[in-house]
Amino acid sequence: MADGTKAVVDTSAADGAADEAALAAAIDELADGTARAGAATGKGARPGGDVRDSEDGEAPEDGDDGDDGDDGEDPGDEAVAPAGSEETSEITAPLSASEIAAELAAGDAARRAAAKASADPAAGRPAAKRPPRDPQPTHDPRDTATLPQTLPAPLRHSGDLIGHRYRLEECISSTETFSSWRAVDEKLRRAVGVHLMAAGHQRARKVLAAAKSAALLGDPRFVQVLDAVQEGELVYVVREWLPHASDLAKLLADGPMEPHEAYQMVRQVTDAVAAAHRRDQAHLRLTPRCVLRTDSGQYRINGIAVDAALRGLPAEGADEDAERTDTRAIGALLFAALTHRWPFPEDRYDLKGLPRNLGEVAPDQVRAGVHKGLSELAARALFDHPPHHAEPITTPEALARAIALMPRIRQPEPELPVFANPPRHNTHALPTAPNPTRVVAAPGTGPTPVTAPVRRAGRRLRRVVKVTAWTVALGAIGAASWQLVDYLRPESTAIAAPQPSSTSATPTAHAATHDPVAIPVAQAISYNPLGGGPEGTSALDKATDGDPNSEWTTSWYLDPFPKIKEGTGLLLDLGSTQTVSGVTVKLGTPATAELRVPGKGVSNPPAAKPKDYTILGKETGTTLAYQLDSPVTTRYLLIWLTGLTKNPEGMQYAGQYQGHIADVKVFG
Repeated sequence: MADGTKAVVDTSAADGAADEAALAAAIDELADGTARAGAATGKGARPGGDVRDSEDGEAPEDGDDGDDGDDGEDPGDEAVAPAGSEETSEITAPLSASEIAAELAAGDAARRAAAKASADPAAGRPAAKRPPRDPQPTHDPRDTATLPQTLPAPLRHSGDLIGHRYRLEECISSTETFSSWRAVDEKLRRAVGVHLMAAGHQRARKVLAAAKSAALLGDPRFVQVLDAVQEGELVYVVREWLPHASDLAKLLADGPMEPHEAYQMVRQVTDAVAAAHRRDQAHLRLTPRCVLRTDSGQYRINGIAVDAALRGLPAEGADEDAERTDTRAIGALLFAALTHRWPFPEDRYDLKGLPRNLGEVAPDQVRAGVHKGLSELAARALFDHPPHHAEPITTPEALARAIALMPRIRQPEPELPVFANPPRHNTHALPTAPNPTRVVAAPGTGPTPVTAPVRRAGRRLRRVVKVTAWTVALGAIGAASWQLVDYLRPESTAIAAPQPSSTSATPTAHAATHDPVAIPVAQAISYNPLGGGPEGTSALDKATDGDPNSEWTTSWYLDPFPKIKEGTGLLLDLGSTQTVSGVTVKLGTPATAELRVPGKGVSNPPAAKPKDYTILGKETGTTLAYQLDSPVTTRYLLIWLTGLTKNPEGMQYAGQYQGHIADVKVFG
């Protein structure tokens, strides 16, 4: 299975009953062989005919009309070669001792039937064949027609333990046949989904077979089946649980998708379904509830084969093949994504259906502004007779090729925020001052003297500017003095304390007056004093090689920090003492990290404890920028990871906590 567990199906009783049925069939075949052997000596039916197996002159059972129901050619109906030939000698050879013992164990019913057939005038007619008779009638458990078609779903409650491992938490859905639950795998401490069904239901064996085939698929684009077990009177199927994924029905709740998002959805879903069909797997019930989008934007498909088996699909007598069924379902998904309408008259999945008299129409005829290429694609996949005499698409493979031939739909550029134009300020007069009327002097005359109100306003403005400038200067001098005193204190470290963020009202005293210069990193060291040793030693250089596509990774953890430990990190050796003004870190997945430097008195930084380091800044995200208000002089810098996130689906060790440092740059 996907997590290393095996799918266990309890078939011991079924196999025993099947063996008994097979043994009975073999005994009857031996009885027929006796009758054929007697035919060579005139005691049975004619050559080429079979002995009619009716006891004491009874007519065949109901439904046995002398035709075995096989439209193909039956080898037993071929004419037997003349006596004395090689074929006849093989057919009429005497019975062996083991065959005689088996015949005696089966009873003398066959011999009485052979004698009656030889005395019957109608024995010359080819005898009708009938299924082998079981001396002790049993039901083959593989014959699901003998099982009940309706059997209530097993009654379970929150807190029940299934298979001594899966604790049920919440019932997600329930039908007359099965129930679906959110549960917890207490062995691996993770959430899972569980389907429950009665083992005696007619669909139970099909559900187990579908779960086993889905588990063997092993494609990460499908939600993985983790376990499939028959335990007593209960059958349960366990699957992955994606807590942060949203199904397509929920994504369409607020309206249709943008063309780029709809294109990504149909492309990823089609590629996955086409790959499954190449391995003889089909979904057969692909609905908006089965298509899930993860936080990373990847689409995953839930319930392949299992959902259909739980609901008894395909229905008896269905003449549509699996490829057409899944292709039509993908067309319906794309139609709904483009129009926000379900393409059939019924309302489904919180979407309104189309009017019954509308017929087969393309999405761009239902809603204005729909992408033409996607509209045509949806109509060709959904309808057998698409509009405008377009050729229908009947297989997922053909649909994938059609999508690949489409011009790529690019993601729209993000809209920039609109800012209002700032008001124009009159720097020559305050708003409270009267607005003097401008007087244009006549040619040859001197300038008009400024009136007294304007002079008073100008003096008042200059006074305000001076007071503001002095206030700013005094604040800067005070901050610098405080830093100098703190630096000269004997118990203080040689590293300046982190300054307030740039949103503080107090300006910094040591603003950078030069462009930052990149400082090369001589060596990257795995710093893991609280764990079991260095992590990712073979890829340490990938954190500083300048390539954001390569990365250094920590070990993976089942629990987050600080539950399992305080943190882990990467120690950067600059080769010599440098003046550092900033550090940028590019991460592969979001994380929380601190920038630290060795404190005063630390002689061996790689062997020091985290408490011996001084924190210069703390950031969260995938792009971390540490801009130091006061440059520091140091040789070592520590990127200390204090919070990791789970790896997304499709990544190695998906669902586990792991740190990814792709690129680190140091500036002086």
